[in-house]
Amino acid sequence: LSQQKCSACTQCYLGVTGGICPVVDCAKSLLNGPCGGAKNGKCEVKINGKERDCAWEKIYNKLYRTNMIGFTLNLPVLLRDYSKPSITLVNSYKNFNREKRLESFYGGVYPYEKKEITKDVKIEKFPEPDIVIIPLSQHTGSLSKPIVQIGEKVKVGQKIAEATGFISSTIHSSVSGKVIAIEERTHPVVQKKVLSIVIENDKKEEFFEKTQLYRKNINSLNKNEILEIIKESGIVGLGGAMFPTHVKLQPPKPVDTLIINGCECEPYLTSDYRIMLEKTKEILEGINIVAKVLEVKKIIIAIEDNKQDAIDNFKAMCSMLNTEIEIIALKTKYPQGAEKMLIKKVTGREVPIGGLPFDVGVIVQNVTTVYAIYQAVVEGLPLIKRTVTISGENCPKAGNYEIKIGTPIKDIMNYCFSIPYTSLTTDYLLKMGGPMMGIILSDFDAPVIKGTTGIILTKKPDIQPDEIRKCIKCGRCVDVCPMELLPLYFVFYYQQNNLEKILEYNLNSCIECGCCEYICASRIPIVSMVKYAKLKVKR
Repeated sequence: LSQQKCSACTQCYLGVTGGICPVVDCAKSLLNGPCGGAKNGKCEVKINGKERDCAWEKIYNKLYRTNMIGFTLNLPVLLRDYSKPSITLVNSYKNFNREKRLESFYGGVYPYEKKEITKDVKIEKFPEPDIVIIPLSQHTGSLSKPIVQIGEKVKVGQKIAEATGFISSTIHSSVSGKVIAIEERTHPVVQKKVLSIVIENDKKEEFFEKTQLYRKNINSLNKNEILEIIKESGIVGLGGAMFPTHVKLQPPKPVDTLIINGCECEPYLTSDYRIMLEKTKEILEGINIVAKVLEVKKIIIAIEDNKQDAIDNFKAMCSMLNTEIEIIALKTKYPQGAEKMLIKKVTGREVPIGGLPFDVGVIVQNVTTVYAIYQAVVEGLPLIKRTVTISGENCPKAGNYEIKIGTPIKDIMNYCFSIPYTSLTTDYLLKMGGPMMGIILSDFDAPVIKGTTGIILTKKPDIQPDEIRKCIKCGRCVDVCPMELLPLYFVFYYQQNNLEKILEYNLNSCIECGCCEYICASRIPIVSMVKYAKLKVKR
């Protein structure tokens, strides 16, 4: 539609009338189908002397075109309730919405969690892949430089690429075997070809000599030695951001608070939860290592209250070890785990627009990243594997798997899902990450990387891209935006190709959480628009 208005009738029929409102678009506001007073698609009622399209013919044609009906219109009878609700009912409804909107932090949504599918499934080792494809870009910053040659034999944990700048990261082999190619392969996030090292797995699991050097006394290590180990182990943020951890732990300003993020607010994902249950003591040791580097005064572990077992685990372990770590249970709400949301809720400090957590004296570390730091510093194991949640539709082997970095996505599809990657229909989407912020995968030869938190198969939305309607200015996106932005203006000015105007509405403050898109009645791909606009602005 070129224009869509809302009459605020409180009974929305768009879901059964193909997105065309019979109240607003029908000149007679009919709710039971065509009246017979239309000719050549035009209503017999004229507005200000102008003809109007028959809304019900448009509804019929829209539904017929999308195969929702046959040759006869077959809709439920729509009855409009003209009675006025009581003031008490209206006020209670408003108060309920207000409470939800302000609960824990402003905005946000409450999507179906679907965590029950895998939350009780213990972490297990994924089968060894025949080959691994290891992109040289698995971190924020400059591409790593390969230091091995084609035909060279490598071992598990051996460094195969080194950092090329301060904001960069080293990369290690996750298997033992032979380097069979150093060439461009599809990267799962950027969806473009990126220089990668391909290794044929001999499945002998021979470890590099310097790998798995267990350090019994880590207290003897100083701050700089710990940072060097973290850097050489290729540790990056494992919550999905993939920012090099050794850089994050060297903030340009002093910090006094360390927040450990155990929220894992994305639906389906449970890998952080399982690590918190199964590796509680190791995580606490990792926290102490990070605290020693940052020299913070306060440590807080923040976990959503839908993970009570993990909260109880940490409280019991902290009590046993007599540590002064505060455990905070947060209300379950998406996107609770976003850094700025978390900092504001836990400390009351607000990160300024364009600022970073260290600007308010805080560093946030994902709980799985902290476990990886423990493995690197104490066990001598570089970042060569990670826990990934595999779940969603048609997934008989859903679970939490420890997967080698570089494992092809097609191996996971063939092992876990009943729909093989070769016959994935147009009815489904495979996402890397969670359903809210995940990246849609199109090339199943792309591999698992350091930032892969989940592989989730979901059904495609009913409305296809060529059917996306105009913004009806309902304001729901404004209600749920946790950054208190105005996403409807992103859409409006994006469609006008006016990037300068988009910037005036704080485009760069958008965290791309997807709340606006989740709640949008018109199913507009707002996040895709934001990402595209940000790229255009950078250029």
